[in-house]
Parts: sequence; C-alpha cells; structure tokens
Amino acid sequence: MNHTGPNPQNNNKSRVVAIVPARYESTRLLGKALLEIAGKPMICLVVERALAARNVGRAIVATDDQRIFEAVESAGYEAVMPRRDHQSGTDRIAEVAATLPDAEIIVNVQGDEPLISSRTIERAVDELINDPRAGIVTIWETMESAADVLSPDVVKIVVEDGRAIYFSRAPVPYPRDAARTHGSLEAALRNDPSLLSQFRKHTGLYVYRRETLIDFTRWPQSELERLESLEQLRALAHGVEIKAIEASSRSVGVDTAADLDRVRSIIEEEECSLESRL
Repeated sequence: MNHTGPNPQNNNKSRVVAIVPARYESTRLLGKALLEIAGKPMICLVVERALAARNVGRAIVATDDQRIFEAVESAGYEAVMPRRDHQSGTDRIAEVAATLPDAEIIVNVQGDEPLISSRTIERAVDELINDPRAGIVTIWETMESAADVLSPDVVKIVVEDGRAIYFSRAPVPYPRDAARTHGSLEAALRNDPSLLSQFRKHTGLYVYRRETLIDFTRWPQSELERLESLEQLRALAHGVEIKAIEASSRSVGVDTAADLDRVRSIIEEEECSLESRL
C-alpha cells in the first residue's frame, strides 16, 4: 500500500475537504456542539474557522444527532449523518471521505475546538501537499504547566526531524538525569521550569491523504494503541509517516463548563479588540 499517494503540487482547494465530527452526547458537557458562543452554536464557529483557511475548499459536519444536523444546515453549512455504530470519530470521518472521490486531502477538525487557528490549518495542509513522504500531518503546542506534563489526559508527542515518532499519555521524553537530581520528575519540573520546553502537547488536528485515512480505518488496532488508548499509534505501527508542526497559536478544547466560559471570554476579547481597530 502506498502511504503517500500522489503529491498534489498543483492542488486547488476544491480537493481539500475539512470534516468536523460532532456528537451530541458528551459525558462532561451534554450537547456542547450546540452551546452558544458569540451568538452562534459552537459547531458553526468551528466550520467558519475551517472555511477561513485559504486552501480548504469545503467543510462538512459529520454528526450523529438530528439537532446538530439541523443547526448546521440552518446556518448555511453542510452536514451529513454517518452510521451511528462507528467506534471513533476517525471512522465516522472515513465514511464521509469514502463518498468524496475527488478529494485528495481530508482535514479532521475537532468540533469542540472553536479557537482553532485558520492559519494552523493552512500550514498543516501545505505541509502535506509539499511533503510527498508524509501520509498525515498533525500539530503540537508547547506545555504550559507541570500538571499538563504529568496528566495522562494530556497527550504528549515526541518529534524528531519534524516527524512524530511516538505519542503517549506518559511524560515523554523522560528527562532521567533531571529526575534523578531532584528526586522525581515532579520535583524536577517544579525546581527547573525550563524542563517544560522538552515536552510537546499533541493537539487534535489531523490532515490526511484520503487513501491513508481510508486504509487506516481498515487496519486492526495495534498493541500500543490499545495500551495507550491512542489510535494515532496505529498509523505509526503501519509505517505511516506523520509530520508534526507547531500550531500557529494556542487552541482551547471545550470539555467542561469552565472551558466554555474561557472560550467565550477569549472570543469576546478578540471581538472587542477588532472593533477598537476599526
């Protein structure tokens, strides 16, 4: 199987499609895709950000819920309802991608990332277009706190020469000498904050070659994927090159009511700043 496929050097944006998975059920924030931010459902803000990327020609919301479907369509955007029995959002996206034979590049934009930078999306798409060896491009951000490094809920990415070589919920790469000197990793991070720069937080934007995405969902789970509960490890196990670039700006995923309040405040500040410049 060719992980890379054709390199669309003369790609026009009609061949780049963003697919935004959005579920209604959420254990911590029910119906979050429809919660209002800046007078719009959150899912519509995500679609706007995706379409604002200069090299994305189309954005489609893939949802399991009629309420989300109707909210997206009433705002003038595209929505589809894939099968409900998929195991993951990636499987849902792949079902939609399989119906788009003219698409070469699929952008997976998470439906709970209303602050995702259009510039980040643009750069990630460009990286895949310009690197024929890569099958996937993803992004990372610097760590903000020792708590993030130590938290299993914050996924760490190990990058070498611009490519992801591992993803983990554990603090990797592990600074052995510093941990020994200070007695533990936690103490090392507390006493030497510069160690934070050794860690990168993986964020959930993926840009796939369409055939890589479809192949990915046909492969069985890898042992490491099951162990870490991180499906991107399946791609590495099958030899897919994953290019990793730093995000242009930080995003905030909305998982809790506190996250929602934070995003609302940030967008309100952005709008006030924009108005003051006009």
